[in-house]
Amino acid sequence: MLLPAKAEVARHLEQYRAWERLLLVAPMDHAVRGNFENSGYTLCVLMGKRCAREAVDAAEQYLRGGARSSGASPASSAPTAASASATTPASSARGRRTPGAVTAFRPVERAGGPGGVPETGQ
Repeated sequence: MLLPAKAEVARHLEQYRAWERLLLVAPMDHAVRGNFENSGYTLCVLMGKRCAREAVDAAEQYLRGGARSSGASPASSAPTAASASATTPASSARGRRTPGAVTAFRPVERAGGPGGVPETGQ
């Protein structure tokens, strides 16, 4: 199988991890969940795996050099800060939310009466 450039895999893996952290902070935020799932799907496509967890494991292994070593620390496989900073402008240009854009979680205000049903005003 043809694999993508390591810089590309590192960038998408860093995006996945950032959305994962935000999802842990705000599990009810549908936009964060959607972006997290999209980043997992992208890793699946890049790594040729059927589930995001397998894709993340494959990406980490690929970035480590292909061989799993029992003595390798997780920090040694983390992408560099340069690859993380490259994610924000490109994603923003396409109109997508980026992990760095979320500063605090606020529930969405819904128009209408109880249960989100719009009031008719009659």
